[in-house]
Amino acid sequence: MAYPLEGIWTYPTEIRAGAGRVAELPVACRALGLTRPLLVSDRGLADHPMIREALGALRAAGLEAGLFADVQGNPTDRNLADGIKAYHAGAHDGVVAFGGGSAMDVGKLVALMQGQSIPVWDLEDIGDWWTRADADAIAPIVAVPTTAGTGSEVGRAAVLTNSQDLVKKIIFHPRMLPSIVIGDPELALGLPPALTAATGMDAFTHSFETYCVERFHPMADAIALESLRLISETLPVACRDGADVEARMRMFAAAMMGGVAFQKGLGAVHSLAHPLGALYDVQHGLANAVILPYVVAFNRPAIEAKVEVIAHHLRIKGGFAGFMDWLLRFREGLGIPHRLADLGLDGRDADAIAAKALDDPSTASNPRPLTHEDFRDLYLAALSGELPAG
Repeated sequence: MAYPLEGIWTYPTEIRAGAGRVAELPVACRALGLTRPLLVSDRGLADHPMIREALGALRAAGLEAGLFADVQGNPTDRNLADGIKAYHAGAHDGVVAFGGGSAMDVGKLVALMQGQSIPVWDLEDIGDWWTRADADAIAPIVAVPTTAGTGSEVGRAAVLTNSQDLVKKIIFHPRMLPSIVIGDPELALGLPPALTAATGMDAFTHSFETYCVERFHPMADAIALESLRLISETLPVACRDGADVEARMRMFAAAMMGGVAFQKGLGAVHSLAHPLGALYDVQHGLANAVILPYVVAFNRPAIEAKVEVIAHHLRIKGGFAGFMDWLLRFREGLGIPHRLADLGLDGRDADAIAAKALDDPSTASNPRPLTHEDFRDLYLAALSGELPAG
């Protein structure tokens, strides 16, 4: 075995899972001592009935709740700055992160940064930079996901785009982990099939890349495998029948499992997806879904044995080749495009994308080392639709 049998394993928080449990939001806030929570959501949900109902329930319970919903799909430091202003303007004492991955990330970052005197970039996930923060100034967080994708609701990190250089950074602090998560599948019943597919493939990518990382973390491996099985069986159902509460609940669980597991590490799929989101606002899960088979093919020399285990767990015959055939059919059945060109991208920026991907923190844990040229070739392959030879 090429990697040491050692590690630091951190696992998640209280999760209240089940249909209708969003009704427990006021109780959850009170359990954390909140009296003036700021509900942080995204622009797409700003006027949605579920937001109005959540605010109404909080206020009916005597909590002076406010709303900040100016969060874009790939959030930036400007969204964060506006959220912090809203937090201070309302004299809030905690955050309810309510929505998809972007709302989760900004909500957690508002809770982190509202009491800090240093820039958010000083807390990038590098070494022990997180110790620079004043931990006592971090506000409590309740997370209420509405999509089954990023798993950010059970994570200690958040992704934020620097609006100056258009680079996505991962910000980390252990106390960004929400204290209570409410996983209510009924909140996802209105999610369109295309977004259900994209967010679900985001969760699939998390678990797949995690399992293939060459680090000793058997608990993460086991959780990732079961997450992959749940998604392979359930995501097509959720896309076909968006009102299937059981399918939505299983997808919520699978996404949270992926979010827990990927503390082990990710890989080149995320390295390429991050700059596409930062530069072109490509939805993160969709970028992952399109890029995934190209990176799987490139990584084959390093991951073939692990992919055979995944294939066995998913009851796919034919080992690595069988898994690749299945993956391509699976994506197609979900309506995921095969090429990045189908998303309106072209190759003129290949060197810029490759440079950003090479510097992305996910690159360090990819099972096969990559160069600038490797990333450039991978990006061009994903644009053209021609899988690498591996």
